[in-house]
Amino acid sequence: MTGALSETGIFVGGGGEGYATAQELLLKYGNRHGLIAGATGTGKTVTLQVLAEGFSAAGVPVFMADVKGDLAGMAMAGSATAKTQAAFEARSATIGYDLSYRGFPVTFWDVFGTQGHPVRATVSEMGPLLLARLLGLSEAQEGVLNVAFSLADSEGLALLDLADLRAMLAHVGERASELSLRYGNIAPQSVGSIQRQLLVLENQGAAQFFGEPALELADMMAPTPDGRGRINILAADKLMASPRLYATLLLWLMSELFEELPEVGDPDRPRLVFFFDEAHLLFDDAPKALVDKVEQVARLIRSKGVGIYFVTQNPGDVPDDILGQLGNRVQHALRAFTAKDQKDLKRAAENYRPNPRFDTETAIKEVGTGEAVTSFLEAKGVPGMVERTLVRPPQSRLGPLTTEERRAVIAASPYGAKYDTAVDRESAYEILTRKAGAAAGAQGAEEQEPEDAPPAESFNKARRIGSSRPTSVPSAGSRSVSTRRGTSDTILETFGKSIARQIGSQAGRAIVRGILGSLFRSR
Repeated sequence: MTGALSETGIFVGGGGEGYATAQELLLKYGNRHGLIAGATGTGKTVTLQVLAEGFSAAGVPVFMADVKGDLAGMAMAGSATAKTQAAFEARSATIGYDLSYRGFPVTFWDVFGTQGHPVRATVSEMGPLLLARLLGLSEAQEGVLNVAFSLADSEGLALLDLADLRAMLAHVGERASELSLRYGNIAPQSVGSIQRQLLVLENQGAAQFFGEPALELADMMAPTPDGRGRINILAADKLMASPRLYATLLLWLMSELFEELPEVGDPDRPRLVFFFDEAHLLFDDAPKALVDKVEQVARLIRSKGVGIYFVTQNPGDVPDDILGQLGNRVQHALRAFTAKDQKDLKRAAENYRPNPRFDTETAIKEVGTGEAVTSFLEAKGVPGMVERTLVRPPQSRLGPLTTEERRAVIAASPYGAKYDTAVDRESAYEILTRKAGAAAGAQGAEEQEPEDAPPAESFNKARRIGSSRPTSVPSAGSRSVSTRRGTSDTILETFGKSIARQIGSQAGRAIVRGILGSLFRSR
């Protein structure tokens, strides 16, 4: 075996007697989803890296979150002088793998714009359901949030960033009596609670995530000049300090994939593979309605050529209905110190097709670092018999990049000009502030207020703290850039696509939003 790919699929490692039998993930079934599980320090990162390399080599784009910073090394080739070389050589000899090193085409992304190109979404694209979860709103507060979105739809007000949402909520609060006749009771306390939660979100740095230009999935899926799939790595070490934002961001990406990609049936290889690391964060405290929709999308999105691979410590972190859809599985060691651990271990073993050569439950306890219990789909999508597998060494570097290396990769990316500059286009905040300013001016003229009175004083509730919207953001390369209207054609094209996604015709003006696209689209 000479590389990441075999003749039929991705070479993961050697199994069977003496680890001599190749264990492969067939590309044809790469969109049937998967699971990578195991305790800390058992080798999940190497397995994730090996699978990502294989998909990229096959021309399949990949998205993954780098929670610890050690996946960034995929941009560089591994080294024969690394401290892992002796262990990798021994493992390669055992499984019959010709050890060689090379880097892979990596694009770095970062919500905060410091370790990669900024990832942005508009408030409208995120939608009320995901926002309500992100903010931890009650049912009544979520209802008020839905009123704000509905009113924005009916009045043609684009909700792009948090300032727009604040302004819209203030607008709803001011018209509460009138709107209650149409939407039901709108309590000022609920509006105030949402505004406070938005302030908390801003203080966590999430304001940078909302705005334009919004991320276009086609850019993540564009092939590289040499035909390999792009490996999109989201810097998540800082993002993990806000686990709810992390989970919501990945849910949004999954929903956008479901919404935008056409049906392709069962392709010869996936169109994109999405690795969801720290998968338990997706389901922790999630309402049943949200879990049900995630399950539904996991079931449906594979026909759009997308494979979703959940990465977590324990298979029990994933609900049973979703776990049952994960056809390709790599289970690293689980520790069974408590009664609950033993129950989880037994449950994990029951999810595999038995192998008469060994007991699966015992194997899951015994496999060492770099070894795993695996089962990949075979012909006609039948689950393969469980095997103890020695995972092949990665071809790319195992470990982080230096700051200089990361900067060089970011600088060479084709997406800096498109995403590194944030732009503040006219939207709900500007329109409502202008209307409020005009009303205040008219009232001031009647009351003969001083000429230097603030023109939009009556609408200060809609302003961000500091009374002005940011006009620039640092790029991934720490550049300071203007963000108003003197923008490039590339960015203007992006905005045109963005607004087209947000406001449709008069007959279907409702903004495409919410978890999992059309499942929540209002018409």
